[in-house]
Amino acid sequence: MNTVLCRSLFALFVLAIAVLSSEPRPSAQGGSSADALHRPFDELLDLYVRDGLVYYLALRGDRAKLDRYIASLGGQATAEAYPNWTKNEQAAFWVNAYNAFVLRTVIDQYPIRGRAKEYPSASIRQIPGAFERLTHRAAGRTVTLDTIDKMILTEFKDPRLHLALGRGAIGSPRLRSEAYTGSRLEAQLKSVEAECPTRSECILVDPTTNRIAVTSVVGWHEGEFVANYGNSGKRFTNRSPVERAVLAFIEPNLFNTERDFLDKDQFRVTYSDFNWELNDLTGRSR
Repeated sequence: MNTVLCRSLFALFVLAIAVLSSEPRPSAQGGSSADALHRPFDELLDLYVRDGLVYYLALRGDRAKLDRYIASLGGQATAEAYPNWTKNEQAAFWVNAYNAFVLRTVIDQYPIRGRAKEYPSASIRQIPGAFERLTHRAAGRTVTLDTIDKMILTEFKDPRLHLALGRGAIGSPRLRSEAYTGSRLEAQLKSVEAECPTRSECILVDPTTNRIAVTSVVGWHEGEFVANYGNSGKRFTNRSPVERAVLAFIEPNLFNTERDFLDKDQFRVTYSDFNWELNDLTGRSR
């Protein structure tokens, strides 16, 4: 059985365990007032997100709850409380805000039927200015999605945060069915990091073509990945800083056979073309 197939089966196994588990959801229950802010969003994600795909049609019909949550992000009370939150609470706030704004951007235009040839017809990219022009209010600031991704989250100096963003696309790392919280942020980001090599949209280790394909999200934030992972160990000294960073990031969560493949050091590292197809669960087989 080849490594790619093993990875696919492993990812399905992990998903099955998550779906069948009857454990109480801890993500936004209890905790600080900052964490409690995200409890309504946690409930929405639990209802309408499955394996990174979104029931956009159903969410549109229940949009009042999403609108109320988004209004709370931009409320005066939140703006006043934000400076007193911990770093993790602030980071979790911005990841949740980004993901909520993406969901609202999509359902505002759903069903999307665009004509730009460079993107799928139902892509969020068919919405003019979705990332760089449409503005939102959060923590007393007027922001765009790009402002959060490229400026605000960069200040936290943890590139895993960018892999926690659901960009409304199949090519994005998986949108979780729970909100991020300050009290659990490190554990949640470790889960994001561990999951990345199990999903071909994030990392594809392919010995049959001597290639490691990496999500374009890493390429969009090369400097942060290099700063955090580029000096890990003395291996792969012939590689570029970003390649060393990618390898240091993924290696702890690889199978033994994949580590053996890395040891041979005969592979290419490339960026995958980002798949901007809408991560829409409506109409898909379940």
